[in-house]
Amino acid sequence: MTTVPQAPPAAPRRARYRVGGAGRLTYLTLLAVAFFSALPLYYSVVVASRDNAALAEVPPPLLPGGNFFANVARVFDTVPFALAMLNSVLVSGTIALSVMFLSTLAGFAFAKLRFRGRNALLLLTVATMMVPSQLGIIPLYMLMVKLEWTGSMYALVVPALVNAFGVFFMTQFLSRALPTELLEAGRVDGCSTWGLFWHVVLPVARPAAAVLGMLTFMSAWNDYFWPLVVLTPENPTVQVALSTLAAGYVNDYVLGLSGTALGTLPLVIVFGLLGKQIIGGIMQGAVKG
Repeated sequence: MTTVPQAPPAAPRRARYRVGGAGRLTYLTLLAVAFFSALPLYYSVVVASRDNAALAEVPPPLLPGGNFFANVARVFDTVPFALAMLNSVLVSGTIALSVMFLSTLAGFAFAKLRFRGRNALLLLTVATMMVPSQLGIIPLYMLMVKLEWTGSMYALVVPALVNAFGVFFMTQFLSRALPTELLEAGRVDGCSTWGLFWHVVLPVARPAAAVLGMLTFMSAWNDYFWPLVVLTPENPTVQVALSTLAAGYVNDYVLGLSGTALGTLPLVIVFGLLGKQIIGGIMQGAVKG
């Protein structure tokens, strides 16, 4: 008896998702927002790669020129920009890591632990957010003088190791995202409070901590007023160094935009790295469901 060879099964067709009119409008809106958001940064790079005569050209140039590295060299020759970048990276990175860790620790305590005065202490912490930070500049500077920290990075790092916004943000996130049953199961298995925080709370809090770290890094990096008050021109941060570039009798816009382009680069890198962590944490939570 002869067998008739059968044809191999057809490959399954890939599902095609059609984007309707509302979807197209949403994508076009997002593209327009992304374009106009990136346009100032791109034009800064264009001007930074040319000379001051390019600012008077009509129509304005749209492509980078060939003077970018020469302008960057002028930036490093005018101000101690390498030291400023190093100071800003160390200060912003230390503050971001400290705020992420301490805010998650305090948020865990306020959200899931029961102790006397918890609500009053949380309310007092949130109330400090209503006080303008400029009101504390004079007493804070007097304290830095007493500690002999003026002109050093300690004056920038220590007052910003934790903030009320981070504590409130992590408290709200953990109160919703961290099941109480999961903590009770850990305690049944003999886990201590510190063990629960390290093995249970931190993995759950990773997406929110990444967002908080990104916002804190950007805020510390862009801080200008307090570093200007407490630091010296010989030991600046990026924002203080950029203000020095624009302090001449004649504004050299190319020089200022060259420094701005360099000062923006670490923010783009941090945003890219922590953005991946945020998406990875969300996807991991969705899979575990």
